[in-house]
Amino acid sequence: MAHSHSHSHAHPPRPDGTGGGQQDGLTEMLDLDAAVFGPYLATVTDRIARLAGDGVTRIVDLGAGTGTGTFALLERFPAARVTAVDSSPEMLARLTAAARDRGTAERVRTLRADADEALAGLTDTDLVWASASLHHLDDPGGTLAAIRSALRPGGLLAVAEMDGVPRFLPGDAVADRPGLEDRLRAALDELHAEAVPHLGADWGVRLTAAGFTVERADTTRLELRAPLPEGTGRYAFLTLTRVRDALDGRADPADLAALGLLLDGGPHDVRHREDLAVRSGRELWVARRPVDGP
Repeated sequence: MAHSHSHSHAHPPRPDGTGGGQQDGLTEMLDLDAAVFGPYLATVTDRIARLAGDGVTRIVDLGAGTGTGTFALLERFPAARVTAVDSSPEMLARLTAAARDRGTAERVRTLRADADEALAGLTDTDLVWASASLHHLDDPGGTLAAIRSALRPGGLLAVAEMDGVPRFLPGDAVADRPGLEDRLRAALDELHAEAVPHLGADWGVRLTAAGFTVERADTTRLELRAPLPEGTGRYAFLTLTRVRDALDGRADPADLAALGLLLDGGPHDVRHREDLAVRSGRELWVARRPVDGP
């Protein structure tokens, strides 16, 4: 069964695509992620639009969360309607409210379901967007086959993934714990290997095996520095708070204590550091269901 990225399993924190142990702060973090990485998302939807061409009217957003992809796609494809799929009623309620506020409620349908359940009733879809959600799949091959069946011949699947939690800090962020963020990231990688083993997969290989034709594959290294978008400090705070929660009992206690200094409102707190940056790796695959063939 496939899981959308808002599940509340004891996974590492979103925005690496996993849900973290609780929903506290998650919806706000998703919205801030959209604000911080908005220009990159605009670039991605431009790339998809060039491949999709005219006539896109039916879109599915798998693991829609609070609607980052949904609203970007509605803007890029003005004749389209989007079915936003997520397993979290809280996320879908927030998305629905945002659609009303934006005046796009008539163009959005929400569906509370896991990906495979949602796809069972869908056909003739022009575009499926799956951002930070496919690595939750228990059966990637089966769900990719279901996505292929839900697409019309010639329809597109866009898979967007990231290389884990963004990095925010210089190596000497805490003077007596150099390399703190590198060690925390290594501990998260171990947790990923257990909880979300498909994170970091080569989806190009899997898409080809599922009968898609991969038409674009991009890897982008993003590095944002001052002046940073509004809310970046809060975004870093929420993300690293979830890192701390996910690694409780799994990382060096001294490293977790040092991480606490970055979250306690004191002089090292990420919310008001002048040396804060955001570094993240992003990947995109755009694949087409062939016009010919079964």
